[in-house]
Amino acid sequence: MAVANAPSGIHNLFTGKVCKINIVQVYSLEQLDNPPKLQCKRRAMVSWSARVCGCRFWSLSILGVVLVTCCNVLLTIRMLQNSPDCETRVLPAMLAPPPGPPGAKPRPSVPPVSNASEDGPVKEEFSVNLQLGRWDARRLYKMFDWTSVGAKYVELSQRFCVCLATQSSLDRLFSLAQVAHQWAGPISVALFIASPDELKIAKVYVKFIRNCYPTVRDRVSFHVAIPKEHPSFTSEARMSAGLENEKLDCSKPEASLRLLMRHRRPEAARWRVKLPYPQNHMRNLARRNCQTGHVFVTDVDIVPSGQLAEKLDAFLRKQRCSVDGHCAFVIPTYELDERVRFPQNKSELVRLAKKGLARPFHQKVFIYNQFATNFTKWQMEPEINQEVHVSHNVTNFEFLYEPFYVAPDTVPAHDERFIGYGYTRNTQVYETFVAGFQFRVLSPIFTVHWGLQNKKSRPGWRERQNSLNRRNFEIFKREVFARYQKDPLRMLNPRVKHTPINTP
Repeated sequence: MAVANAPSGIHNLFTGKVCKINIVQVYSLEQLDNPPKLQCKRRAMVSWSARVCGCRFWSLSILGVVLVTCCNVLLTIRMLQNSPDCETRVLPAMLAPPPGPPGAKPRPSVPPVSNASEDGPVKEEFSVNLQLGRWDARRLYKMFDWTSVGAKYVELSQRFCVCLATQSSLDRLFSLAQVAHQWAGPISVALFIASPDELKIAKVYVKFIRNCYPTVRDRVSFHVAIPKEHPSFTSEARMSAGLENEKLDCSKPEASLRLLMRHRRPEAARWRVKLPYPQNHMRNLARRNCQTGHVFVTDVDIVPSGQLAEKLDAFLRKQRCSVDGHCAFVIPTYELDERVRFPQNKSELVRLAKKGLARPFHQKVFIYNQFATNFTKWQMEPEINQEVHVSHNVTNFEFLYEPFYVAPDTVPAHDERFIGYGYTRNTQVYETFVAGFQFRVLSPIFTVHWGLQNKKSRPGWRERQNSLNRRNFEIFKREVFARYQKDPLRMLNPRVKHTPINTP
């Protein structure tokens, strides 16, 4: 008799491992003398052992899956039993915001707030009493102040000496999330609501962005304007019942607003298209509710550079204007390709401009809009001094110039005769210039408008609004001359072409 120990390896298909088997068998001398019979018997033993090994591993795999599934079910039940009640601060049907910045978009990240907060439940988000508004001078629009007040708006107005005053229609309000993320000071927002449908949507959306974004909830106060002409503003909008049950995603403010706007009735949408947007009414409404000594009047889709509020505040507190306190500080505005990330500083912005991924605002649409800022000179100045300072003065001021600028709250208001498109912002800038304000360009701060704009044909209704405002301008420029007894651009002489004027 003889003993043979034959190690063998069997690959298990379910575990991916090799099953090692030691086959121990006692053979007779006769069997050892007959190798073919011995090999045949060994192969049979190996085959049998492999089947046994495979069955064992198969059984273990099934058992492991069952155990893991049971554990997951038990843990889920325990978590549901221990979850707190009545702590959420989101809309009932709103999806929970994901942790961290929303998505991998190139735009500035706006981290959403968690569902629970130490401050307790949010109070009334957006309140408009249609019986308590105030009318504009011509009773065309009704204004409602402080329809929603930021939780820290008063505190921020005392801490900062400059307030961001911006205005928006409802369909563009999603941009506010980025603006509030970038601007740490108080923000006064004038919101134009064109119909009862939009009023109902606005209540839902303002609640949504206040719950999702702590910067909006803390820094932003809302004010509302509605048109007089809408025939049914005092009646409740009969919209689809699913408006308040829409699943809104905190990481997608634009898509969430589009989802809500689909509930607007077709007749309300048609009404909105033909209704002129009262830009100057909205700018005045936002500015008049700022509580600071300086104001920064912008549009809602103009995004400030990082720490702009803090840097401006430090600059304004120590600057001394040599022109009898009449200084208006221009903040350069660029268009930015949507494929790139938001520039963190001036150097990054200049680098993008050299690559054609950023350019001065409205450069292709209407070059005179920002031309007097002299972006070439601003870009050539090296970013050595990180503190806000005056890069250069505007020396070639011309009519149609309309920069975004910071100034004392004593600058002239926007003339509310100009409604819709044309002569809205540039007339205010022109009167500010005639009033004796010196425009000075600041560095290294800036603002950004997303998207490279190209010139395209204007719709007929826009040209009609522009023609009407052109007639109003003939009266406006005579009033400006009567008020200041100055005509530096020779606007009253129809034979003289409106040319730039050099200023010291």
